[in-house]
Amino acid sequence: MGVMKNDLKPLRSDGVEARNRLLDAALALFAEKGFAKTSTREIALAAQVNIASISYYFGDKAGLYRAVFEDPRTCPGPDAALVLGAVGPDGQRVSLDFVLRAILAGFTEPLKQADLVHNCRRLHFREMLDPTGVWQEVIENNIRPTHQALVQALCTHLALPQADDDIHRLAYSIASLGMMLHVGSEILPALCPTLIGTPQQIDGFTERLLGYAHAMVDAEVRRRKAAGAPPSDTAPFAPPSPH
Repeated sequence: MGVMKNDLKPLRSDGVEARNRLLDAALALFAEKGFAKTSTREIALAAQVNIASISYYFGDKAGLYRAVFEDPRTCPGPDAALVLGAVGPDGQRVSLDFVLRAILAGFTEPLKQADLVHNCRRLHFREMLDPTGVWQEVIENNIRPTHQALVQALCTHLALPQADDDIHRLAYSIASLGMMLHVGSEILPALCPTLIGTPQQIDGFTERLLGYAHAMVDAEVRRRKAAGAPPSDTAPFAPPSPH
């Protein structure tokens, strides 16, 4: 049975609330049932909006599914545009600290919305096990450019003309700090409940991850010096004083 107009909650006139309701409802249903087994009518009912809103905002179910993956409010991962904006295309010197923080915070900030992140994680696992093609788009449009931006920032920091395999390994390992925290966020409370239980604890964890990332970079600088590789002209990272 369709949704009657008087059953719908009042919406903001600019449509933002209706669009966000659809994204949240779709995330929960796609995560639970998968793309093929979720109908647009179910999504509209759960969002308490007219079913025509889906075509208005997203075109069709596939467009809504793609938009859920791109929703910066809930889905973890660095904002590629933010990271790319910090890296000059001409190789100019940029702040490695800013790039590292943007990448790691992209994984940690969503943890402050635990229920939504739980659904997002389930959705990503479903997509990888039963692909629709959207995951490849995520890799090409977000993951790859973010990785390349980090690689470029590392090359600038280490005064390297181009990246080698070790720089790519380092970039992947740095991103893995945030990814592992995201993937294991439901395990951590059982190990130590004071690590990510509050927004303040999550912020503290982000700062620690940032320090660990800088330590990994410094270790690579020392390794290259020991191997006779061209040294970096930057000083090792020093964490800010707590006082």
